[in-house]
Amino acid sequence: MNSDVIFGLMIPFWGTALGAAAVFFMKRRFGKGLSRALTGFAAGVMIAASVWSLIIPAIEQSEHMGRFSFLCAFIGFWLGILFLYLLDRVIPILRRYADNSKAKTQSKVAQKKGTRARVLMVTAVTLHNIPEGMAVGVVYAGLMTGTHNVTLGGALALALGIAIQNLPEGAIISMPLHAQGKSKPKAFLCGVLSGAVEPIFGALTLLCAALIVPAMPYLLSFAAGAMVYVVVEELIPEMTQGEHSHIGVMFFATGFTLMMSLDVALG
Repeated sequence: MNSDVIFGLMIPFWGTALGAAAVFFMKRRFGKGLSRALTGFAAGVMIAASVWSLIIPAIEQSEHMGRFSFLCAFIGFWLGILFLYLLDRVIPILRRYADNSKAKTQSKVAQKKGTRARVLMVTAVTLHNIPEGMAVGVVYAGLMTGTHNVTLGGALALALGIAIQNLPEGAIISMPLHAQGKSKPKAFLCGVLSGAVEPIFGALTLLCAALIVPAMPYLLSFAAGAMVYVVVEELIPEMTQGEHSHIGVMFFATGFTLMMSLDVALG
């Protein structure tokens, strides 16, 4: 694996890390309006990424199936939904943040529910980063073998496009975690770690390209299902709580159109 390939695999990770660094410019706490705005923005980014970065490419990679080209995306999407559902219900760390006994105060219940939502969001964004890293790995595998008509410039453009898309994703992890009480360095580290899977799975894809490439439609749509679950189950209810819920809606639209534009322009 030469230096150009290693550099290319690391570019998306640097985008996530740079986005997560936005937490160092945030105040420790912010008001309800800003919290709704950030949540809405995160939801918009995740929905747009699910459609343009994941589901559409999954269907395109299954075009050889003709009228059933949707099938891989359909199956993978439902696997992602069910995986997050089970994760939400089974894993002990999430069960601690589920509904509490009536003896708990409303504020404590809300705080724990918010923490549960953030754990789910970190999980979903991390899952979303796995197929992105694998996509970069596939392109560089084609570059190294010379069998996919891929140029070094094209491979770098893909990696850079994903890195730019990762900027808001790093921020939507680190900033809410800090607002919820984590220190800035810890919140930043969580955002960085969510992107660390990209170079790891990119390198694994290079080593196992022949085995992983056929499964890419399932992996892409699996991540989409996981992200949609989090948005519908956690983020939309959170961004529409209380008065002035239109703030969350407007920032949802902002996040959605921003990520859509980045995907189309840099895809």
